[in-house]
Amino acid sequence: MSASVPRRPSGRDETPFRHELYPYDGEAQFLSGTLGFIREALDGGEAVVVAVPSDKTSLLRGELADEPAVTFVDISTIGPNPGRLVAVWEAWMRERGEGGRPVRGIGETAWRTARSAAQVSELRYHEWLLNRAFARSPAWSMLCPYDAADGDQAALRSLSRCHPLIRQDGQYVPNEGYLVGAEYPFDALTDPCDPYQEMGYTHGDLAAIRAKVSQCAADAGVSAERLPKLAVAVTEIATNSIRHGGGGGTLRTWSQDATFLCEFRDSGHIVDVMAGRRRPTPDQIGGRGLWLAHQLCDLVEIRSTAERGTTVRLHMDTTP
Repeated sequence: MSASVPRRPSGRDETPFRHELYPYDGEAQFLSGTLGFIREALDGGEAVVVAVPSDKTSLLRGELADEPAVTFVDISTIGPNPGRLVAVWEAWMRERGEGGRPVRGIGETAWRTARSAAQVSELRYHEWLLNRAFARSPAWSMLCPYDAADGDQAALRSLSRCHPLIRQDGQYVPNEGYLVGAEYPFDALTDPCDPYQEMGYTHGDLAAIRAKVSQCAADAGVSAERLPKLAVAVTEIATNSIRHGGGGGTLRTWSQDATFLCEFRDSGHIVDVMAGRRRPTPDQIGGRGLWLAHQLCDLVEIRSTAERGTTVRLHMDTTP
């Protein structure tokens, strides 16, 4: 299959990292766009990492046979939390790009298997964060296929705002809908479901926080095997809140749609949008709390501004 030569965009916000959205409708369009992207990479001596749903993996394998420069990875092994995705993509791309070899990634997020509106929101935020995470990575490019068969134009517009480029007819062109130089427009957090429990906390209250959350989580149906993971995440977030959020805050807990949630609110401000998204280095001092929360919980939502302070919301599923 021959691929069209892609057209480089021009504009004031171009970065070395190439991040393309590829809306497609049906298997034929999926294959034509992704195979074109792969053929461009192979023709240029680049490696390719492919992380797509299993049915799409089978389609591509059937066309590519055993091409050694193409690596298929199973993204389902990292669990449902999009907060883990930046780190695994960094690892995959770095591994395949050994010696400075350029690498392309193909990552199709499983939007239709998302468990909640909150997870969809965090998946979209992850797509936007990729531009920050890889902004200084000139040897890396990523194509994000999106199944537009259902015709949900609002969802497509919302996602397109996270991609500087869009692939059309075998070429990538500037995406006029991309958020340029703007803060990410977070979806508002939903209100806690009634009944919810609330307590204030400050220095010396870590044991009480752990006990409160563990009891509420057990009552909500979180399994005994998962309670220790939640306790570690809660300890890390509460410690950060007390240490960096003005000495204390407010804890809320509740259950909603087979999920247990606990929320920490304080007056601090998390400036680094990548906090908790990158694997801490062995010699790093601090910065592990949010990372651990992302690894241990099914979802982590963070809203933080200098004016309103910080809210960190942890989700733990109550079903296997």
